[in-house]
Amino acid sequence: MTTDVPGASWSAIRSDLHARGLRWTPQRHLIIDVLAATHGHATGSEIVERCRARDPETIPSTVYRTLEVLEELGYLYHSHGPDGRTEYHFLPESVHAHLRCGRCGRSWDIEPGEISELVTGLQRSRGFVVEVGHLTIVGRCAECMADPA
Repeated sequence: MTTDVPGASWSAIRSDLHARGLRWTPQRHLIIDVLAATHGHATGSEIVERCRARDPETIPSTVYRTLEVLEELGYLYHSHGPDGRTEYHFLPESVHAHLRCGRCGRSWDIEPGEISELVTGLQRSRGFVVEVGHLTIVGRCAECMADPA
């Protein structure tokens, strides 16, 4: 189970991009500024819209390519919600899984320690290594269970 996130801070991105032979462009700078102002999770389309609010000429493919590079560098990672949408997680302290209520749509982070027994058991019994950051468990939250409507 991998839970460490290699990207230390947004300040190192420029040098990390240069180390990969990539340029520091105004578009990448804008995307990094938008991401640095975003806390928690956001979908790719939300990131595109936030960039477009600052620069209407923002091209979605540039945003998505930059998100892919940033994930490879460890500055963010993505997971998939039950509706199939990709959500990005920025500078997490550790890679975490998610609980999502299938009724009301709320979600909660699950820290690695909370699911370590499940992950270890799957690896031991099936030889299966879980990518914790991609794990979303869908069910019903306590409030929805208490509401018969």
